[in-house]
Amino acid sequence: MKGIVLAGGAGTRLYPSARGISKHLMPIYDKPMIYYPISTLIQAGVVEILIVTTPADNANFVRLLGDGSQIGCSFEYAVQKQPNGLAEAFILGEDFIGTDQVALILGDNLFHGKGFDEHLADSTDPKGGVVFAYSVPDPRRYGVVELDESGSALNIEEKPERPRSDLAVVGLYLYDNSVIEVAKSITPSHRGQIEITDVNLEYLRRGQLDVKVLDRGVVWLDTGTVDSLSDASDFIRVLEGRSGLKIGCIEEVAWRRELVSSSDLRRLAEPLRSSGYGDYLLSLLRH
Repeated sequence: MKGIVLAGGAGTRLYPSARGISKHLMPIYDKPMIYYPISTLIQAGVVEILIVTTPADNANFVRLLGDGSQIGCSFEYAVQKQPNGLAEAFILGEDFIGTDQVALILGDNLFHGKGFDEHLADSTDPKGGVVFAYSVPDPRRYGVVELDESGSALNIEEKPERPRSDLAVVGLYLYDNSVIEVAKSITPSHRGQIEITDVNLEYLRRGQLDVKVLDRGVVWLDTGTVDSLSDASDFIRVLEGRSGLKIGCIEEVAWRRELVSSSDLRRLAEPLRSSGYGDYLLSLLRH
């Protein structure tokens, strides 16, 4: 399976801060925002990742992440010139995806919690599409999925005025290779965008959409607003402070999945010791 991180968009909900830097490069506590979705993909065993950026920000992502070889991955980059919808990522990434399956994760989504890895492991060979749903207090802000008594999807609506459930579709989607042609077939919405909801509705029409409801122990955060970005930083700070473990540490995840050796991890850690981040990576080797 290939992976795509969508790190484009104008970030208008985070203005004025996002006028000078991509929101996906802003820190969530001690790491850039984009580290968290990348670590999610690596945890799922996805090591070939395409990062979709704006033209203005592409060079900054390359400077931060490089080609991924330092953590045993392969990173490629694509530019989305205009915010033409999430599903355009499959068209931009057609050559990258090739004949493989693909996972798309939004660059401002953070996942953590017991059982989440198992959900991912069960979803990396989709026969159609797999989406994840999460109970939220205000579903009108999201794409909302309605399930029948057996847990099968009945319908998905984008930001409905009268939601039929409280289950929001979160920013992590896994598809078989047909998603490229599905995305190409979608008529742009009134916003001029190729909507991911329309892609999911097509898989639903085919009877090939699997919805997995995330357990109560899983935390999902959409960090695209000022308040949610601050909340996410507080969450990570408290959790890391209490547990002594870092969340979204791409070097650690790569090491635990044996993509890099202990000597590689030490080499990555040494230049970072002054920040404390390197000391943490070295502590993994000691313990």
